[in-house]
Amino acid sequence: MQAHLIALDWGTTSLRAYKLGRDGQVLDQRSLASGIMQLPTTAREVAGQLCSNGFELAFDEACGDWLDADPQVPVIACGMVGSAQGWREAAYCPTPARVADLGASLQVVETLRGTLLHIVPGVIQHSHLPNVMRGEETQVLGLLQDLPPHRRQDALLVGLPGSHSKWVSLVDGCIRQFDTFMTGELYAAVCAHTILGRTQQPGGPFDEASFVRGVEVALSADGDIGLLSTLFSARTLGLTGQLSGARQPDYLSGLMIGHELRALADVSRSRRAEAPLPDVTLIGSAALCQRYRLALGLCGFAQVSVAEQATERGLWSLALAAGLLAPQPEEV
Repeated sequence: MQAHLIALDWGTTSLRAYKLGRDGQVLDQRSLASGIMQLPTTAREVAGQLCSNGFELAFDEACGDWLDADPQVPVIACGMVGSAQGWREAAYCPTPARVADLGASLQVVETLRGTLLHIVPGVIQHSHLPNVMRGEETQVLGLLQDLPPHRRQDALLVGLPGSHSKWVSLVDGCIRQFDTFMTGELYAAVCAHTILGRTQQPGGPFDEASFVRGVEVALSADGDIGLLSTLFSARTLGLTGQLSGARQPDYLSGLMIGHELRALADVSRSRRAEAPLPDVTLIGSAALCQRYRLALGLCGFAQVSVAEQATERGLWSLALAAGLLAPQPEEV
């Protein structure tokens, strides 16, 4: 089947490439460990020239053969490739941000092979404490495009768990507000660089009971004092024989995610004038979404779903908004 768009999700540690056909159907995909912080370093020939530029090398490895087969197919990319450390910086779009706003603000890089790479800008929320995201906005807008038209005007809460978890409020079909929690990165740092990691025995299967225990501590009166205090329980429960080393990693994960979602629930109630907690849609890895879905239920979020292929759909919708895709003839 003919390719209509090559879409790249180019982050800090990985590069995912999608060859998309009519209506955004995924025809082929691949994943490379060539994020912007670990680009290839060995020079080789690209488009008939010896090249040592890591971005060019990674780009060619990701989709060079697809472009050889169809040199005219448009290419779009989102993520950290548009950051100050990326291939070409794409200035942030301010909130409120719609598909049309981002589609009209793409940054363009001409590659060695002459292909124009269109880079999606991130989104910035100007406030007393500014907030930014790159890549997540594309996933959120992809989710939005897959909703029935009458649902796009609803107030929705989208969660993107990860190193820097994002919680995005969608209102009237655009990104209005979002919050960032450094839960994933902090968890990794605590396990690797503090005394709490000394007694852990990582690598076992997911221990749901220990994870739930951690969430429940965060939600209890013991959690009122805050994360910096309850963190120490991951050590003291081990010292007193109440939590084995194998169970400590998932307990700590539940504790930290529980504090994140407790704060999220509090701010959601405040912003919604005590209205019921909103429906939540999660975007992310299946394993991490499983944890968050379980914890969200314990925190009182009654309706939680998980979206798939949000990145591909988002890049397709942005390419449409930018005029990169020619109108397709009707099926006969």
